[in-house]
Amino acid sequence: MDKSGDTLEDTIKKAKLGNQIAFSNLLDTFWNDVYGFQLKRTQNENDAEDISIQTFSKAFDKIASYDESFGFKTWLVTISKNIHIDLVRKRKRDVMETDGNGEAIKKVLDDAPTAEDQLITEQNLATLLQYIKKLKPHYQEVINLRYFQELSYADMAERLEEPVNNIKVKLLRAKKLLAEVIANRS
Repeated sequence: MDKSGDTLEDTIKKAKLGNQIAFSNLLDTFWNDVYGFQLKRTQNENDAEDISIQTFSKAFDKIASYDESFGFKTWLVTISKNIHIDLVRKRKRDVMETDGNGEAIKKVLDDAPTAEDQLITEQNLATLLQYIKKLKPHYQEVINLRYFQELSYADMAERLEEPVNNIKVKLLRAKKLLAEVIANRS
């Protein structure tokens, strides 16, 4: 399983205890399986990558609930499949709208921020930075590199001297933790 000679079961037990090296070993071991599964389903590299990142983030958040009577790869693929189904449903909701006659009509999706959105963004930037400062330094760093310096995952991995997959998962964790900090503001 890893350089220390641990079995998959040992690595999962360590991950359940919060061992970051165990998480990295699981990510390295099963990334290609999950990514390959999603690439076949989505036929889109970006979607497959995004879903794979979300899969590992969710799996690592919920690793305590993993039942050893099932295969770990099967558990990951099931999580991945459910995330993909949710994504497809969300996209259908975003694109389709039903009129009074029950006929589906396409909406025009406009992601461009309005003047009001820009004003709100500017007003909240200082508050957001305060929330970011409440995170651990390594999470602050990945958020800063990605969203403020606008570095690619590859550039971030090079600068931080970590694998790209670790950067992606760390960024997803940072975003989740930031969302929790914001939700718990008082």
